[in-house]
Amino acid sequence: MINKIPLILETISREAGSPITEDCYEYLFLVSTASEEGVQTLYKSGGLNVLASQMMILPNGSHMIELALRLAQIIVIKLPSENVYSEHPTDLSMVVCAVTKQFAVLQNALKFEALHLLSTILSNRYSAPVCAALRLMGNNVWSTNLRIGIVAILQNQVAPSHKLHALVLAECVISIVGERWLIGEMNLTGSQVSLPADRCILLILESSRVEIAVLLNDLAYLKYEASNASSNRENILVKQRNLGVAFSLVEKIIKLISSFGGEESTANAIISESTFTKIISGLNETIGVVLDYLRDAKEHGQMKGDDLLAAVRVIGSYLAEAPDACKDKVIELLAYMLSIEGEDELSPFYSICFLLPMLCQITLKTEGCKILASSGAFREVVGYLIALIDQNNFTSEDNGSIFLACDTILNLLLKEQIKFPSDDPSFIRLLVALSHWAEGMDDASIIMMASSICSLILKLTSEEALLNHPDFTSGDIGSLSKLIRRSFVMCGQDLISDDAKAEVDLFQIITSAYSSWADRFPSIKQAVESSGPFGFRRVS
Repeated sequence: MINKIPLILETISREAGSPITEDCYEYLFLVSTASEEGVQTLYKSGGLNVLASQMMILPNGSHMIELALRLAQIIVIKLPSENVYSEHPTDLSMVVCAVTKQFAVLQNALKFEALHLLSTILSNRYSAPVCAALRLMGNNVWSTNLRIGIVAILQNQVAPSHKLHALVLAECVISIVGERWLIGEMNLTGSQVSLPADRCILLILESSRVEIAVLLNDLAYLKYEASNASSNRENILVKQRNLGVAFSLVEKIIKLISSFGGEESTANAIISESTFTKIISGLNETIGVVLDYLRDAKEHGQMKGDDLLAAVRVIGSYLAEAPDACKDKVIELLAYMLSIEGEDELSPFYSICFLLPMLCQITLKTEGCKILASSGAFREVVGYLIALIDQNNFTSEDNGSIFLACDTILNLLLKEQIKFPSDDPSFIRLLVALSHWAEGMDDASIIMMASSICSLILKLTSEEALLNHPDFTSGDIGSLSKLIRRSFVMCGQDLISDDAKAEVDLFQIITSAYSSWADRFPSIKQAVESSGPFGFRRVS
């Protein structure tokens, strides 16, 4: 029977629409489910290519499309994914397109089979070539069909597992086509029924919010109250993976809202004001639930865990756009959140990275600076910055984080109402790190930023006190002298462009600070002034 598979496939290709075709699909299904060899022969004989070419023309909801769908599912489940996905990305993308049509139009049990096949294909770890092929397609019919099918699942009473698969599928399609997919047309070709364009985003947000609340409650019970936590390890991991999907969807919604630029008028051109209000309300409620989970973890002494780190990430994503949201809870948990580590981290790093955009924004105001200073959170930011600049191979993304951290620290140091200890070891280490880091740099923005922060720190102390500090050496004072001198020379020789207002502002900070401490730092003063007249241009 297995030997006849190539002939059967040829018949399907040649006799499309013939009454014998259904018998051919029946034959292939029986042989493929009977043995491993049958599946392998089906695959090696070009079965996936035949299915891809035929599924789009099979009648909606027919027995043949049902069999074809199940044959595709057998191939992607039973055969090695690394081979199937790399060898047939185009065929699989065509299968996805065909199945999305069934997923959108069907209202029977086959709809759920289509859902499971789509989520299986697109969420596979080897699915990148398939996603790339879908991204290159000239039309968006397949993604519109997915939106219609996902909304149908989420707005009806179905099993929780089906809703979870729908959320997984939504996360996959957004990763392929972008966040704007969340808002779009909801009508099938030829259908008289049309749903509002914002139905999808509201359903996904609400479903994700509910999923997050349930999963966090389950995780808290399994971790802190269940009698045998070790035996629940696998259950915990499954729930953490599902939580990651819901968190990812919330982050994508946040990203979409942030793309409106904070202008409600821009948002209202795409969604109604009432929908925008519902989204913000839903996000606030979701972030509040996540903060409650972290408070529970803090009370149980939990400082490490990928679920905790993921919670900080989604909180940070939202607070970057709405820094005053859930203010009391955030202030209460800020120091704790900055101390959270992922499972594979030896010290907090990513938690600080996730919260940094919010920290930079709140330190624009004195109240925010007081929060960071009183909680000691500023030391975490300083430590994070030192860890970043100590890397010799930091990326452009790291570069953005470096300047965010620098801006945050600069905001703190510029607030004269905030008092720091003159011998705070975190600032001493930062002086050393910044001065040595800048030695190998030619970028004016880096030189000026490093010099301005160091100049403000030097206002807190003296050369004598620094040289008596165990973390500071005479070589470090030499590096500081070179850094401050370079910043003066850059401005004196017009090495800063006229439109670089930020760098000019930084130079004003440097000159103002220098005038207040120059006499306390004879080595730096000598290095700066021995090079002759500054000759730097007047800044205003």
